[in-house]
Amino acid sequence: MFTIIIPSWNNLALLQLCVRSIRQNSAYEHQIVVHVNDGSDGTLAWVREQGIAHTASPDNIGICLAVNEAAMHATQDYILYLNDDMYCCPGWDTALVKRLKQLDTDLFMLSGTMIEPRETNNPCVVVRDYGSDAHLFDETRLLADLPDISKADWNGATWPPTLVSRRWWFKVGGYSSEFSPGMSSDNDFSMKLWHAGCRVFLGVGDSFVYHFQCKSTGKVKKNDGGRQFLNKWGMRQSVFDRYYLRRGQAAQGLKLDEPEDTRELRWQLLRSRIKRALG
Repeated sequence: MFTIIIPSWNNLALLQLCVRSIRQNSAYEHQIVVHVNDGSDGTLAWVREQGIAHTASPDNIGICLAVNEAAMHATQDYILYLNDDMYCCPGWDTALVKRLKQLDTDLFMLSGTMIEPRETNNPCVVVRDYGSDAHLFDETRLLADLPDISKADWNGATWPPTLVSRRWWFKVGGYSSEFSPGMSSDNDFSMKLWHAGCRVFLGVGDSFVYHFQCKSTGKVKKNDGGRQFLNKWGMRQSVFDRYYLRRGQAAQGLKLDEPEDTRELRWQLLRSRIKRALG
């Protein structure tokens, strides 16, 4: 049903857990493609041993180039981008397929809902602590609690796990390499879809993945993604999130309306242009 692309940078234990969760907790048979960055921890040998489709680079090439390389090997009509520090819970893919069948277009972005161990003031996630790393993961307790965990569908899908059609992935050019190693590349990809006419940015409330949080971004030298986004699109990321994607608001339907042309939005767009001009 999906081609699941997973960039991985020396997180072998987490990647093994991620792949096992896909195999054990999916209702459908999905293609898995891993991009191995570096792989000096044994990741490359393991994916070969497992017979998992993969691409590889001798050094860390970042998220953008890694996911684009992996996506070139997609055989399914839908591409799902998943981080290696995510565990797919039972029912994760059936919930996505249910929403997928309700759509009348292949121009969309659906996101699963992350369960995270620490509070980050993110309205799109559920905060429950089941461990911060593979060896601390309380899988038994998570699976026991899962029937009682709930969240309504939410607006503003951007972060992995994200599902898009393969056709539109390549039509908008995948992830933009100028955002390497990857800060704000998710937001940029959403903006490219928005400009292509996409108005379905739906977070699926009952498609759960457990996210161990920042296992790769925490060890990389970050690009100034916020500034790059402003320079490229002429608005701050926060403006796009709040007024266009309406991130974190309860979804009222499958599609977003156009942003309301209010004085406040015009002021925020003017502030963005001034900030870009001032550098």
